[in-house]
Order: sequence, then C-alpha cells, then structure tokens
Amino acid sequence: MTLAAKLQSYVERQIAQIVPGFSDPIALPRPMVEVALERIESNVARQIDGQRGFDPLVSGQYATFLYYLAHALREDRVAATHLFLLNKALNGIDLFYDVVMPDYFLIGHTVGMVFAKASYGDFCVFHQGCTVGRILADRPVLGNGVIVYPGGAIIGRCQIGDNTVVSAGVQVINTDTPGNCIVFSDGGGHLVFKPITEQFSARYYRV
Repeated sequence: MTLAAKLQSYVERQIAQIVPGFSDPIALPRPMVEVALERIESNVARQIDGQRGFDPLVSGQYATFLYYLAHALREDRVAATHLFLLNKALNGIDLFYDVVMPDYFLIGHTVGMVFAKASYGDFCVFHQGCTVGRILADRPVLGNGVIVYPGGAIIGRCQIGDNTVVSAGVQVINTDTPGNCIVFSDGGGHLVFKPITEQFSARYYRV
C-alpha cells in the first residue's frame, strides 16, 4: 500500500471517530491526498531537521498536512470543514482551509495557534500560542522568514518586513516592522526593533 493510500485510510478513520459526517461518511479523493502529500514532503525536505522525511506522528508536520489536504479540497466545503475540525481537535490549531499559506511554513508546536486570512511569505515559523489576526478589514502582511515565538501576535494593519522575529509574548498590533529585526516590548506598551544580520529562518530551513 502506498503512503498516500495509508494516509487516506488513516485520515478517514480519524474523521469517522472524532468529527463524523452528519449524515454520510466523509470520503477523501486519493488525488487530493497525493497533492497534499507532495506539498508536505517538499516542505519537510527543506527543513533543517527534515532528513527523515514526513512523519504523520510528528504533530506539527501532520497538522500542516491536514491543512494542505483541506486547502486542496476547499471546493468540497463539507470534506474541507471536517478536515479543519479534525486538525483543530487533534492539534489545537485554528487554520481554516481557505487561508492561503505558502508552500514553506513551519509549525513548531501546534497548541493554541490562530491564523487569519492574512498574507504569508515563505519560510515563516510559528510557535505555540501565537496569533495572526485581523481587526475588521485590516489584515497583516507577513514577509519572508518571519518568526513568531510562543505567545507572540501579529494583528491588524501590519506590514511585517522580511526576517522579522517577534519575541515571546510580544503583540504587534497595527504596527509595521522594518525587517531584519527582533521585536521586543519596552514594558511600557511600546515596541523596540533591534537590528539583526542573522537570517533567523536559516535555523529552521535551508534557504
């Protein structure tokens, strides 16, 4: 049995047990599973720790795969919604299927993540408890290689420059960043941008 066939059966059984179809069982088309598998394998292959390849038992990788699969099936709203709910139930991640994520992004730890319909560059890295959110119609634009450490947030009308590192617990709200910087809080409600020369995404990806 191919890996795509195993994944198809595995995910269908998980849906049946955790978020069963309201009337009919959810069947996943094999070609869409293959599309998602190709994306996650390509993504993992570029990661620094990706030598062993895609492993469905690595929660961050599996959460990314489930998103890729839901996104591939976005025209089938019933199946895509069940995949979204499965991902949320298993991994504590809110990443809806019609959010457009790049081919290369990394989920460090899945718990408590929320992703709005923002614009995401390649090689971004997200850690547990982070939020990318909108304020009414204002949505963030993330450049390439943006890193969000645990509890960080990027919300509202933000232009986040390439190679911006949002420190743990820091909230960037309706604020632009210059890029090539680490964002800190000064403790008084203001943000501080410390210039950096290191490409932080190279800690996670071969870029």
